[in-house]
Amino acid sequence: MILTIGIAALAVLTLFQLVTLPVEFDASRRAKVQLVNLGILEKDEMPGVNETLDAAALTYVAAFVSSLGYLLYLLSIFGGGSRRND
Repeated sequence: MILTIGIAALAVLTLFQLVTLPVEFDASRRAKVQLVNLGILEKDEMPGVNETLDAAALTYVAAFVSSLGYLLYLLSIFGGGSRRND
């Protein structure tokens, strides 16, 4: 029972992380544009900004992959425990 609740909660969390991925990448894209448009950075500074904001966005990918891997692991435990050897 507790494992089922845990799996359901992790599934919701993983789905939420998947849904937020495009939002995070779009936020990074918009931030890059605004930094130049507002005169905060010059165009020659953008390569470093691109690397930094891309790396920041990729942390969300890493979190999603980690959650998905753990969810699949828990599902394999849950499914493996209910199998019968006939």
